[in-house]
Amino acid sequence: MLARVAAVSQFPGFVRWAFGAEDANDPMKMGTVHEGQSPLSAQQKPHVYQPQFFTPTEYAMIDQLSELIIPADDTPGARDAGVSEFIDFMTASDTTLQPRFRDGLQLLDARATTKYGAVFMKLPEDKQTELLRAVAYKSTSDTEGRKFFLLVREYTVMGYYTSRIGLEQLDYPGLKLYAQSPACPHEGDPEHKHLPPPRY
Repeated sequence: MLARVAAVSQFPGFVRWAFGAEDANDPMKMGTVHEGQSPLSAQQKPHVYQPQFFTPTEYAMIDQLSELIIPADDTPGARDAGVSEFIDFMTASDTTLQPRFRDGLQLLDARATTKYGAVFMKLPEDKQTELLRAVAYKSTSDTEGRKFFLLVREYTVMGYYTSRIGLEQLDYPGLKLYAQSPACPHEGDPEHKHLPPPRY
């Protein structure tokens, strides 16, 4: 998965989503520009993401679904991390995903219309959440709705926790720059093997 996501990260059209592991030690991508360097990545970055697969309406729906799954509270949510960009590009790159996402969005609109008399994006957020809860759990009889929810959740979690924002929430050590290597954390462990330094 990481290899696939790393390949996806080369797409220059992302505005918010950035592959955290790749950018960890790159000062040009971290916003630090040294004397004599120019911030090329900032100049080339578009201001607005252009969906590669979804229609504008579908893309807005994916953005809202991902934010409902990982909402912003005291930490950034899926929208802050640009997860909808990630999902759109992954779907555009995989023809097997395309009908699953498109059919699933249509199914969710149909469920919303049947239950509330309006398509998903016309509902207030509390009704959107209520509808998702109705299809999210194993006890639901709506197997097609649950399949779609699991698909969206899988790609939302994948997009979020491979992004810089998501890895920061995990306190991922690879994002930290150390002046020197941190000491071994097992020094007080009685089973720790205190090996002498190697002799050359």
